[in-house]
Amino acid sequence: MASSLTKDSAGTAPGSEKTFLGHPRGLANLFMTEMWERYSFYGMRALLVLYLTATVADGGLGMKTATAVAIYSVYNALVYLLALPGGWLADRLWGPRKTTGIGAAIIMVGHFTLALPWEGTFFAGLGLIALGSGLLKSNISTMVGHLYPDKNDPRRDAGFSIFYIAINIGAFFAPLSIGLVGQAVNWHLGFAMAGVGMALGLVFFLLGYRHLSPESDVVTSPMTAAERQSLVKKGLIWLAVAVVAYGFVIAAGWFTVDWMLWPLTIIGLLLPIWYLVKVKRDKDLDEVEQKRMSAYVWFFVVAAVFWGIYDQTGSTLSLFAKENTTNTLLGFDFPSSWFQSLNPLYVMALAPVFAALWVALNKRGKEPSTITKFANGVFLIGLSFFVMMLAQAAASGDAKVTPLWLCSVYLIQTVGELTLSPVGLSLTTKLAPAKYASQMMGVFFLAVTAGDSTIALLQLLGAPTDTQFWFASQGALAVLCGVAVFMLRKRVKALMGGVH
Repeated sequence: MASSLTKDSAGTAPGSEKTFLGHPRGLANLFMTEMWERYSFYGMRALLVLYLTATVADGGLGMKTATAVAIYSVYNALVYLLALPGGWLADRLWGPRKTTGIGAAIIMVGHFTLALPWEGTFFAGLGLIALGSGLLKSNISTMVGHLYPDKNDPRRDAGFSIFYIAINIGAFFAPLSIGLVGQAVNWHLGFAMAGVGMALGLVFFLLGYRHLSPESDVVTSPMTAAERQSLVKKGLIWLAVAVVAYGFVIAAGWFTVDWMLWPLTIIGLLLPIWYLVKVKRDKDLDEVEQKRMSAYVWFFVVAAVFWGIYDQTGSTLSLFAKENTTNTLLGFDFPSSWFQSLNPLYVMALAPVFAALWVALNKRGKEPSTITKFANGVFLIGLSFFVMMLAQAAASGDAKVTPLWLCSVYLIQTVGELTLSPVGLSLTTKLAPAKYASQMMGVFFLAVTAGDSTIALLQLLGAPTDTQFWFASQGALAVLCGVAVFMLRKRVKALMGGVH
């Protein structure tokens, strides 16, 4: 793709500079890297809960639904939690380019580790993928920005839009191919396909290494020798504590998967709270920044509710698709994992529509405010779970429902995502205190961690996922959050210090 879509850039001598759709050539390689990384991520995710709950006779691990959903939620939470140290390592140790390459390699090894037919290696593989994703996710977007040294380059926003397309292309094709092979042929072959996908992404990244900006190699705040020694020392101490503690638990015969899930769930809940409190109580923040952080806490909590529901596409909704949905449409049979291709398909179809809609409404002075968009997003995600409540009721007994139920749910959720997600990213940059400007994007990702960790906690406490109450209670919470934000929009707006 890189060669076929490159051409001489305008304003330069023919052959002197190659571009990708009129953009810096390095965008082609980052596009392909991200596309294949997302292919591997969403392909594996489409199989994860299905594999965990499949019987041993069917090649799965035969886990209870609650345990499988908790594992899935903790894994998702870790991916976003580790984006913070991933950005820190790039800033202090390796630089974005090297950190991304290391992350891609770790992800690839993780997927191939999942492909091994042993339970112990499976969980090691999940950990490696989460670690690698944290390293890559926090830095590859940064490198896209580095391709445009001029912050006012008119191609900059379009470049990120092209990059965003890569995410959805990978996410769309992953369940269709990996899901089909994993469910119909062999689970571990499906996981291996995800590893091949990440390997291709790594190859494209290495091939385009020289086309990336030199700025991507810069370590902005390098560690001193003393800091490195201290970091290694502390790391070894904590590693030794973990080895001794878990060694004792294993030797005593007490170890179960809960010994991993509970600590990670608690960390996923407490760390976001600690970080927000840390920033909010920082005495270096002036009065306006303090108020803006108060406003941001509102948005953070609502975002956590949103992502906690939204990320169940690969867990509770995936199980509903397998167990309660007739996977036949117009006489064509398909694996249940294919439902997870609906969201990226809807995003690619609707994102341009929403972009044009906001522009048109803005020209007429009728564009909804940022707060209203945010409220609408969480309201819609709640509405989607009310639809799921009705679908669960229709699937009572041995009855299976039409695929149109899940098609409707995914459509509502996608509209909510397009309303809330871009606004959340924009608000984060606008409300961020100057001292924490670079770190606040990682804080926004912690909302995903908090939401997924909450779902994991509910599962560990025994909440059933295959009931109308599960969907109704979360739907009601999200709708109430949306209504509360809308009703209190003037109060929240006053805290935003002129940010719109």
